[in-house]
Amino acid sequence: MKIKRRVYGAVLYLALGALAVVVVFPIFYVVLSSFKSTGAILTSSSFFPEKISFHNYVRAWEESNFRKYIWNSVFMCTAIVIGTIVTSITSGYVFSRGNFPGKKPLLGLITFSMFISAGSLYLFPQLQIAKSMHLNNSLWGIIIIYIFGINVTQLYLSKGFIDGIPREIDEAAQMDGCSFFKTFLYIIFPLTKPLIATVGLLSFMNSWNDYLLPLVFTLGNPDKQPLVVGIMSMKNAGEAISSWDLMMAGTVMAVVPMLIVFVTLNKYFVAGLTSGAVKG
Repeated sequence: MKIKRRVYGAVLYLALGALAVVVVFPIFYVVLSSFKSTGAILTSSSFFPEKISFHNYVRAWEESNFRKYIWNSVFMCTAIVIGTIVTSITSGYVFSRGNFPGKKPLLGLITFSMFISAGSLYLFPQLQIAKSMHLNNSLWGIIIIYIFGINVTQLYLSKGFIDGIPREIDEAAQMDGCSFFKTFLYIIFPLTKPLIATVGLLSFMNSWNDYLLPLVFTLGNPDKQPLVVGIMSMKNAGEAISSWDLMMAGTVMAVVPMLIVFVTLNKYFVAGLTSGAVKG
């Protein structure tokens, strides 16, 4: 039995190690290539750069409007994260503690939407709604769609986490004169720090990495392009069609903020996921 267990463990670790290499290798390649010239990226047989130079990062920042792209991404994602935290946790509280007609059918309808993958078919009606509000060439159109669109995963995480909070707390608050929403604002919401970090990180990752929706909403206003769209637009902007060195540097610059946020909130992120999964 011990030999079988050791063999099983060795095979498992080898498989996980191989998977880790497959996942990490593209990131490692992009980081190393960001220090090379375009010619070295396309023709050099060496995996490592000849010397470490931040020239590509300086050029990307100064010549390719990256400062504006990053500001647009930070503004857009900050607004989306704050708004999504409010709407997701509030809706999770309503479905967890609320008692209103049609609660179960409405929750079932929302759950059913998880199994509908319309993809880009949503773009046209979203664009039409934003156009009617004169937000089709603005980052605010993207922000509103993200905030008020139903993210079923975040809704269920919120509902599951709040389900795990004892209802006696609500009853005690109501005895002290708190209404339904005052109980949420002053009692329940302060207890959801892990949930706030989890929902915030998920919404940040989704909005920071999104390409299609920001592309459509900023076609008529390139100055409002977020970072991911800006990096891709470099391929079609004059000399940038062959500037793989700038694209590699820009990709690294786009990944670093997400890594920083994830490392900072990782502890709360894991706690929020496990609480929502176990107690929901």
